[in-house]
Amino acid sequence: MPDATAMAVRDGVVAWLGSDEVGRAQYPDAEVVDLGGAFVAPAFVDSHVHVTATGLALTGLDLRSAASLRHCLQLLADFAGAHPDGVIWAHGWDESGWPERTPPSTADVDAAVGDRHAYLARIDVHSAVASTPLRRAAGLDDAVPLVADAHHRVRRAARDLLTATQRGTARRAALDAAAASGIVSVHECAGPEIGGLDDWQELRATDHGVEVVGYWGEAVTGAAQARELIEATGARGLAGDLFVDGALGSRTAWLHEPYHDLPEHCVAPTGNSYLDVAAITAHLAACTEAGVTAGFHVIGDAAVSAVVTALATVVDRFGSVAVARCGHRLEHVEMITGEQAAALGAWGVIASMQPAFDAAWGGEHGMYAQRLGAARARGLNPFALLASRGVPLAFGSDTPVTPMDPWATVRAATTHQTPGSAISARAAFAAATRGAWRASGIRDGLTGTLVPGAPASYAVWAADAFDVSAPADAVQRWSTDPRSRVPVLPRLDGPLPRCLQTVHRGTVIHG
Repeated sequence: MPDATAMAVRDGVVAWLGSDEVGRAQYPDAEVVDLGGAFVAPAFVDSHVHVTATGLALTGLDLRSAASLRHCLQLLADFAGAHPDGVIWAHGWDESGWPERTPPSTADVDAAVGDRHAYLARIDVHSAVASTPLRRAAGLDDAVPLVADAHHRVRRAARDLLTATQRGTARRAALDAAAASGIVSVHECAGPEIGGLDDWQELRATDHGVEVVGYWGEAVTGAAQARELIEATGARGLAGDLFVDGALGSRTAWLHEPYHDLPEHCVAPTGNSYLDVAAITAHLAACTEAGVTAGFHVIGDAAVSAVVTALATVVDRFGSVAVARCGHRLEHVEMITGEQAAALGAWGVIASMQPAFDAAWGGEHGMYAQRLGAARARGLNPFALLASRGVPLAFGSDTPVTPMDPWATVRAATTHQTPGSAISARAAFAAATRGAWRASGIRDGLTGTLVPGAPASYAVWAADAFDVSAPADAVQRWSTDPRSRVPVLPRLDGPLPRCLQTVHRGTVIHG
């Protein structure tokens, strides 16, 4: 919103928007805030987060900066030396970008931390490496790779060693970071194998200005069970990270054809499947009958095929209107065909996606190309394809996998590394605001915009990213039609906007 425009807020709602003096005169007693050239835009929503895990990365050891195996182990040793007590919780190593292309081993970790309990999650959080004492605590020997159930067991053992104070501090750090990024709501993807019910209930009880919408990833087989689970958890839906498969980086995403870079003695050349078509169908049918949002974590092409097959069965049984009414959602959905996308669009299924994945791992030589080969990798995260088939998009970060940085998310969606897969900045911004609100079931046509009657949820951004005195062609005008409700917003080919203040429903939650 350029500085010539004013906005009036009353009782947490946008009451007026305009630039005329007659309109301003309606509020003679208003408190006037001069933004000094800064600009205002609707606040962001992150459609896929893990709050406690994000906070543990912020307050613990973040290994995303590790440039090599040696660097990773040095960071680990330094952290262990500076924090002599308690479990070491680390996140973010990614061997696909290291010169060695070799992940840490148990022996490597033991050499760095001694007899400490140490848990080091890979960046996608679908595999890990752990110290020998932590493996023993989880009942695992040195030969078991930490993927699938073994990973869940060792992560649970590490989580059990955290204190309530550590968990609480981590959650608050994560939510503070969200508010400081211009985010007013996050979709927590919880579940029995992710953080457990205790973690989810503790998060629900956390008093913070960032609104937490929760999804519980546990499969059901009947409508009564679905209703009972919603009542017991207080979740918005039985969706989120209900795993059909794993992740490409850990070679646990479920594929039709084997991975391109299989290590020796690989026992699962096409990845892992955690739910079959029958189980997926039962869950979708139960939730549809109960009127509950269902959804799945689904990445590989075989996993997508299984979910689309199950959805077709449920649509045949209940009808497309009943299915669309539930707002079922798929997380990630990275490998999908045009025919499958058209089906999802016709059934009103929402795709909750992470553009930062392509920015981090796309391209001819990125991790996707390593795992799948360049030809298959070019088809990943096809935002334009999905949008063209009518699939509603919601954007998030999957933090701590990638950072909560919504402007970087918008930029990544507009600069996809595969030609033809990017979407417009206007569409990307909508997916990170209105689209994410819609994914959580709010479809009033107002939330996520700044028009009279809309909730006053917005962020104020530094003026150095939006120079209203610059020539007209220096400002990226994403929409010239006011009916689109997308404001004039900054170019993103330079420094990204810096958040000065975040307001949710009229209450300042940052700045």
